[in-house]
Amino acid sequence: MKKTDCFFLGKIVKKYSFKGELLVKLDTDEPELYEHMASVFVDLRNNLVPFFIESSQLHKSELLRIKFEDVDTEEDADALLKSGVYLPLEFLPKLEDDKFYFHEIIGFKVEDKHFGFVGIIKAINDSTAQSLFEIDHNGTEVLIPMNDEFITKVDKKKNTIFVDTPEGLINLYLND
Repeated sequence: MKKTDCFFLGKIVKKYSFKGELLVKLDTDEPELYEHMASVFVDLRNNLVPFFIESSQLHKSELLRIKFEDVDTEEDADALLKSGVYLPLEFLPKLEDDKFYFHEIIGFKVEDKHFGFVGIIKAINDSTAQSLFEIDHNGTEVLIPMNDEFITKVDKKKNTIFVDTPEGLINLYLND
């Protein structure tokens, strides 16, 4: 299984018990969807390795207490700390029409109400306080905040996101 065929579910953040149990910090708004999984992939040295789950339960809000098969000691658990946890893309829940996962919209066109065709989404920058569309406009990068107030429509059939950005925002990137 390759990472490109999977989505990031969370990260193993700490041990829970001396019996090999771990806590996974889930990267989701709906942790309850992932409480009763049979297996996951764990990123070990850039390889996704399947791990079968003996038991799991939600712990506090976004933490999943998990016991993997054949991880029975603190030493076994130590080897997995700080590793990413992944699931195949087909396990992502379907979203309503106007909602999307970041990986789904790479390659979508962006149309602005006033500017017109802005360009093609080449990436999503989610390392800032607010996630940004990274758009290629004829070789020039244009950044538009992924703000619900700016996004007017998501047309998955036409692979187009319609936005209404503040006047002058797009031109900030295009005027030298």
